[in-house]
Amino acid sequence: MVKTIAVIQARVGSTRLPGKVMYPLDGRPTLERVTQRVNKADSVANVVTATSTTSQDDVIEHCTRNYGGDLVRGSESDVLSRFARAVDRYDPEIVVRITGDCPLIDPEVVDEVVESLRATSTDYATNIMDRTFPRGFDVEAFTTDAFNELYDEATKPHHREHVTPYFREHPNVFKLENISSEQVYDVEWMQDRTDLRLTLDEADDYEVLRRIYESVPYDEILPVRKAVRYVDENGLMEINESVKQKEV
Repeated sequence: MVKTIAVIQARVGSTRLPGKVMYPLDGRPTLERVTQRVNKADSVANVVTATSTTSQDDVIEHCTRNYGGDLVRGSESDVLSRFARAVDRYDPEIVVRITGDCPLIDPEVVDEVVESLRATSTDYATNIMDRTFPRGFDVEAFTTDAFNELYDEATKPHHREHVTPYFREHPNVFKLENISSEQVYDVEWMQDRTDLRLTLDEADDYEVLRRIYESVPYDEILPVRKAVRYVDENGLMEINESVKQKEV
């Protein structure tokens, strides 16, 4: 069995919505919701939150410990080095990158991206190069060998902060693979849903996510199909359709 870890990068100091990963969704912090969902991916052995050593992120450590999650801490700006700490600790063969502002991340998508990475002997697999999923479903997976190569070569601040752009900027060096929504979902209304924002960047995003979590019934984790159906039937996409996505 190939050992795979998922690293959730999170910090309190968001410029647009400070503390967003701690915003409650049906009584639980957003970060905990993300962790719960990634833990449901069959392909992932360990889920670890990677935050900074600044005092403002102590609340993330407290939160993570409170729900029994794993944690690494490191540089605030050099996020790539936080991932290196996780790799050193868990010694995985594959690393999955998730951001802490995606409380409807789909475990099925995580598994599909990891399986694609393995099946195609790819260095880096993702669903973000040619987008067909809603914002908030972003998954990236890469081999540890490729990560180690990237770590040595990616020296620009932009690369250290955003972790993975170096992969996508060097398709001549790394083998890349993109996953489409049709590979995961067999119903048309779940395919090519780039019109939806199910991520947490601004207050309008939170309003959408809050309504979903308070209105859609679920057991352990909220099913994404039910979430999308609820958004469609209640016109929730109009609430945050004007929010501009930050480009990396």
